[in-house]
Amino acid sequence: MNTFLYYFTFAYLAVAALGQRIAIGAPVEWSTVQPGQNITVEVDRPMTLSSSQEVAIVIGFWSCNGHPCADMDVTEVMGQVVYSGPYNPKLQQGQEAEKPPYQNFTVTVPIQLPDGEASLNVAHFSLIGFQCTKAGLEPFLEVANITLNVQS
Repeated sequence: MNTFLYYFTFAYLAVAALGQRIAIGAPVEWSTVQPGQNITVEVDRPMTLSSSQEVAIVIGFWSCNGHPCADMDVTEVMGQVVYSGPYNPKLQQGQEAEKPPYQNFTVTVPIQLPDGEASLNVAHFSLIGFQCTKAGLEPFLEVANITLNVQS
């Protein structure tokens, strides 16, 4: 019986954690941006049934140095950080069926970012509560990224 409870708890935690994952709603992947340009980064968080407490996000740009970003592990590095702070996604009135809760951040593309592919990285940190474990809130960290084209 304890083995069953262990596997059930593990499966529940895995499914609940996947339900917390953020997505970058804007800009669209492969968009062209210019160094020094202000862009809006929309960070979406899907609706969830588990209790969670948002802590922070970090947004950064990392140049792929003339290589395809897909060939590199860009989830291990944030690059040049352009935002670090609170994350408080909201469900917008009247858009309940169209969009998940989200928050927009206006950031500046680093002026020294060279032309070519660059990864826009968003690190998300939250606390997730699981009713079945009675352990309280547990830390959850993830990184989402998209590839952008940088062109001066």
